[in-house]
Amino acid sequence: MDFKKAKLNPAAVFKTPQEIVSSQELSREQKLEILQQWEQDAMSMEVAEEEGMPGPQPNLVQPIRDALHALNYWPDTEHSSPSKA
Repeated sequence: MDFKKAKLNPAAVFKTPQEIVSSQELSREQKLEILQQWEQDAMSMEVAEEEGMPGPQPNLVQPIRDALHALNYWPDTEHSSPSKA
């Protein structure tokens, strides 16, 4: 698996966030990096959808957060969500 590609575009490498958690090829730190990137991408898509620009992916924010929690990582979701300026 190409870690750099996975980190750059997680959705192109993995079908679901849980697939990252289950990966035997990645360290916990790598899994967290990929999931955090995917979470940022998903939150950006939510903002775009709110502005009338729907994206191709279903809303994955909660499944990504569930995957992060499975790795015992609890992000500060109150301060991490992108917003419209």
